[in-house]
Amino acid sequence: MAIAKLEPMQLFDLGSKMVPWEQRHAEGKVLRRRVPRESHAEWKPGKNRPDPLKLLAASNKGRQEHLVPLRMGRMAASPFAFLRGSACVMAADLSTLPISGIPVVMAGDAHINNFGMYGTPQRELVFDMNDFDEATLGPWEWDLKRLVASVNVAGRQNGLNRRERAAGVMRGVEGYRLNVNRLQSMGVLDVWYLHAYPGRDNPMVKLDPKSKAIFAKTMAKALRTDNRALLPKVADNAGPGKWRFRSDPPVLTSVPSATKDKVIDALNRYSLTLSRERRMMLGRYHVADIAHRVVGVGSVGTRAYLVLLFGIGDDDPLFLQVKESVSPAVAPYVPRLPEEFRHQGKRVVVGQRALQASSDPMLGYTDMDGRDYMVRQMKNLKASIPVEFLTGASFNFYAWACGAILARAHSRTGDPARIAGYCGNSTALDEALAEWAESYGDQTEQDHARLLASIKRGQTKADIQSDDGS
Repeated sequence: MAIAKLEPMQLFDLGSKMVPWEQRHAEGKVLRRRVPRESHAEWKPGKNRPDPLKLLAASNKGRQEHLVPLRMGRMAASPFAFLRGSACVMAADLSTLPISGIPVVMAGDAHINNFGMYGTPQRELVFDMNDFDEATLGPWEWDLKRLVASVNVAGRQNGLNRRERAAGVMRGVEGYRLNVNRLQSMGVLDVWYLHAYPGRDNPMVKLDPKSKAIFAKTMAKALRTDNRALLPKVADNAGPGKWRFRSDPPVLTSVPSATKDKVIDALNRYSLTLSRERRMMLGRYHVADIAHRVVGVGSVGTRAYLVLLFGIGDDDPLFLQVKESVSPAVAPYVPRLPEEFRHQGKRVVVGQRALQASSDPMLGYTDMDGRDYMVRQMKNLKASIPVEFLTGASFNFYAWACGAILARAHSRTGDPARIAGYCGNSTALDEALAEWAESYGDQTEQDHARLLASIKRGQTKADIQSDDGS
């Protein structure tokens, strides 16, 4: 098992002066001699490549056994669903590839469906990354390769040919490369202040009419997606103060009173991870009901609870998600994190705060029955771009936007000047990753086919249902 050879992150010392960005850019450029950008083009599985089905089986350990078939069924829905749920497979593959050695706080699961819109604490709508279960310290290239692989596989699902898929990937890499180049000379605080507001003009790119219409429609949906809108969709009112979750198995199921008590105790501990003023705000709510909720594809089988709380009355609901946090998929292949991040919920929360321009004010972490959890709002003006309907200019623009957002996320904690120096101004990296993504797209289809064959033989139990994309 290879451990990525990463340079150490900058130690905290306000007495030390940062090297000028021009020098750090030159240092990044020098790294090409050791790891040429063209070296990122090749994907060829080694003779000792781990069996992807065995890796998935290992990742199922510790999950709720009765939900594992549902996870496998959701992954069987399509190669793209397989890619979404198989972060552990891709992590093993990425660990065999060349890296520049520049570390960042990485998302770990930066596929194209993990970008979208949500509300800031000021109730403004932003476009950003929105899933951080796999966040950790690691190579910036791994996030970018996860993104471009998803662009390629999503393109296949959308009916794009090889040339069109390559164009989408190259636009994604271009977005990353151009933005990290822009950010390298920007003030540190200026980078941290940056937000991507959908619907506003972007000086870096001109939006085509179709993309503008898609973003506008998604924005309208996001603005309607809040706690009050969710309430009648998932709960019934048996009288004043008697709201209860509506059973919708396997997605939403009731839990015994003993479990409810444990979740409430966990939330009381979670409150201590909030800032004092937000803890005071949370203290004005009370729990009305708790249910178990199945989410996503890769997360299926982990423990996740949906909590309904009310403040001053029935028209003042708050939904909190208490979601189990487990070790990230790339953990075996990157240096071990400091002791303070051994709590997996804290790792996720700190990773999210590091990578997002503005994070959920209710973000925190807790523990229950020896397991780590993160806590967040369930509905926070959140909506996703319908990737499955994107083609042509809109598909390419969305890939570009995700690449640009990923670059900004990495620039907040990593060294954008060194990354920009390595990436360069030519299309060398764009072309290399387009070739790599096409080969890895083939690999994903082959791995997905292996899963289907295993299900057909009865070796893998799967509950075949539609992927709800939640």
